[in-house]
Amino acid sequence: MRATDWLGRAKAVLCPGGIALLSAKSQAELLDMSFSRLRFSVYMMPLIAVPLLAYFGWKEDAVPVLVWGSAYLLLSGLVRRLARGYAGDQGRLSDPALVTRWLPRVQNLAWVHGAGLGLSVLAMVPGASAEFRMLLYVVIAHIVATNTTHQTPTFGVFLRFFALGWHIPVLLMYWLFPDLWRVAIPLGLIYTLVIYRHALTSHRYAIEQVKLKENSELLAGQFRAAKEQAEAALQEKNLFLTTASHDLRQPIHAMSLLVEAISLRNKQAPVTPLLVDLKHCMASMNQMFNALLDLSRLEAGALPQRSAPVVLNTLVRDTVTLFREQANQRGLQLRMHVPRQEAVVWADSALVRQALVNLVHNALRYTQRGGILIGLRRRSGGWQLEVCDTGIGIAEQDKDQIFSPYFRNEHAWRIDGAGHGLGLAVVARCARLMEATLGFRSRMGQGSRFWLLIPAYESSRSVTATIPEAAEMQNVTVKPIGGRCLVLDDDPQVIGAWRALLEGWGVKGRYAGNAGEAMACLNDGFTPDAIFCDQRLRSGESGFDVLRALLARCPSASGAMVSGEINSPELEEAREEGYLVLRKPLNSDQLRAILVTWAKA
Repeated sequence: MRATDWLGRAKAVLCPGGIALLSAKSQAELLDMSFSRLRFSVYMMPLIAVPLLAYFGWKEDAVPVLVWGSAYLLLSGLVRRLARGYAGDQGRLSDPALVTRWLPRVQNLAWVHGAGLGLSVLAMVPGASAEFRMLLYVVIAHIVATNTTHQTPTFGVFLRFFALGWHIPVLLMYWLFPDLWRVAIPLGLIYTLVIYRHALTSHRYAIEQVKLKENSELLAGQFRAAKEQAEAALQEKNLFLTTASHDLRQPIHAMSLLVEAISLRNKQAPVTPLLVDLKHCMASMNQMFNALLDLSRLEAGALPQRSAPVVLNTLVRDTVTLFREQANQRGLQLRMHVPRQEAVVWADSALVRQALVNLVHNALRYTQRGGILIGLRRRSGGWQLEVCDTGIGIAEQDKDQIFSPYFRNEHAWRIDGAGHGLGLAVVARCARLMEATLGFRSRMGQGSRFWLLIPAYESSRSVTATIPEAAEMQNVTVKPIGGRCLVLDDDPQVIGAWRALLEGWGVKGRYAGNAGEAMACLNDGFTPDAIFCDQRLRSGESGFDVLRALLARCPSASGAMVSGEINSPELEEAREEGYLVLRKPLNSDQLRAILVTWAKA
């Protein structure tokens, strides 16, 4: 073996190089740990001299001990000054500069302390008994052992202290124990090996700890970056939904009006139940759309939570109607179990609806046979809304992650690869926002039961919202409203839906796409009783300004703004001035009531 190879291996064993792979910040942290322990060890030496002085008493033999203790007392003062300078450099220097400047100083202090501890045997042994010499060696061994645990983060510092603090006493054993040196020296060398192995273990542990801290800080930084990115994406999504709400509402608005117009013209009894379900589905879709937008605004902090009495019986029936056809197509039974009494809770209706719809949709997606049951149970202080299914269930190891965003287990991927793992995360967010209790139970391969426990609304006043059944609607004869109506909207599909609906109600209507066309209708002698004006017009005109101009021309008419926008200064101004502002998509029953009132006026 070459001499250079032997020296390289020896250096690797004596001075492990793991610290060199660490960042300057971690190296500075390790140096601080070693220096702190080294200072403490120096400060303790004068205290150790006190019981030794008591052993010798005030005799001539105590002079070396007194000199040794005084030297360490002086060294302690110098170390305190050194520590103050180190503390000042910690706040002033960068980590690399701190390590470069102070590592040699700390290493030199380790040499000095080791020499002081090792030479203590020469200062105290003359005139001492063999028992005292053995006791002194035990004390030195104990001091070395305690420093082995805490001084090794910077391994070179400990090696310097250990080289002189223990090996000088070992070399002096031949003279101090003339009768026992054949036993004492081998024991001292064995202790050297034990201490060195322990020092290596402590050093590696310190390295692992700072590496773990480095990785934790790195992961924390990555998490913060990912969180900021997710929050930015959420803000962009919320901004998109807010700004695009008008365009998103337009087709739903037109569909709602057309469904009502078709219902008015229907004369076939078998079609009536289908139209009733379609009307309920449109209403549910409208409510879900509003809930989605409201949830986005709640996330963005732009909308306060609006708690009010919510009738869960009605909500469950609407949800069953919404998903009944989808369940039938999948060969599943969709049932509900609601009490005869009203199940009224105090919550934000948008959040409750969004949570229930997501739970039912999730159950339908992962149930291949059997069915889904939506139920209500009375619990102390509240109502428990439950969704039970006979689906694939949830594995035990996945239960802690089931409400995490973007989480989907392997069984879910096999059944349906179109999901994104957001459904249950939205349910958890809704529950958190309205301070409801969310829970579930599941057995793999047998199904799941999710529930929301919502505080009950205690009131003697009924708040039940009645839902017309198909049989009732079939026998209802809608009376013509009469009157005249001017509608201003730039979407041809919406205009067509308005025309079909108003004709079914017996209302004479005129329709315009901009202010010029609307004024032309008035110039032709058309005198409206009601004017409905869309806020956003492609011509760039303000719908509110156009409505005020039209009402100025027709002082006997009543008018309302119609818009799908969420945040609009013009709409807020219209509300403040007392104008009626209607939100798309319009509720046909509400619209009919408005037209009846204005036609009579």
